[in-house]
Amino acid sequence: MTHVTDSKVIVALDYNTVAAAERFVADVSPDLCKLKVGKELFTRSGPQFVTTLVNRGFDVFLDLKFHDIPNTVAAAVKVAADLGVWMTDVHASGGRRMMEDARLASDQSGTNMLLIAVTVLTSFSAEDLSELGIGCTPEQQVHRLAAMAKASGMDGVVCSAMETRGLRNLLGNDFTLVTPGIRPVSAVADDQRRVVTPAQAIANGSSYLVIGRPITQSPNPVKALLAINREILQD
Repeated sequence: MTHVTDSKVIVALDYNTVAAAERFVADVSPDLCKLKVGKELFTRSGPQFVTTLVNRGFDVFLDLKFHDIPNTVAAAVKVAADLGVWMTDVHASGGRRMMEDARLASDQSGTNMLLIAVTVLTSFSAEDLSELGIGCTPEQQVHRLAAMAKASGMDGVVCSAMETRGLRNLLGNDFTLVTPGIRPVSAVADDQRRVVTPAQAIANGSSYLVIGRPITQSPNPVKALLAINREILQD
């Protein structure tokens, strides 16, 4: 097995049943990866499954992308902290007041939970932004939202690895950059428009890599995870 002390890989548990997710989790250990629970699995399993993963020693990224009025988001962030998750996220497009209230709620929870902000979804292209009335490139919008997120007290942002190099220059080395849209060279891009390989992402400055289908839909998910860990370590 590849030896990892603090894995940079966050496996997105993109399973439509708890049983399927459990089968994967049973074959890995907290030193090999962190785990992401998103909307589908959380809607199906609720907080109980999250608590189970936390109790097994896994760092859990609760990826629900909170976006609502400031008071509602702050309350949700407090609940996430109470679950003991390692990290959760809000939408930067919710605005400065929303993020500041979320930061305060996280701080008052007395935990070390990371609080990050989603900038531009990796499925978005310039055309998608234009349809929303945003007349700039995805990278420009990412930079704008990331700067606001840092000023609002966020620990980091979710962004494409294509944007990490610029964000490192803009926001410094202590800002956490979590990058989805990571695909091994052999994998198809699926619906992610802005993708890079694991080695490229780390070289560009990504702190953590969110990887779902190339692992979870592989004929041998654990083997796929180990191969990605090896690629990162060799880089």
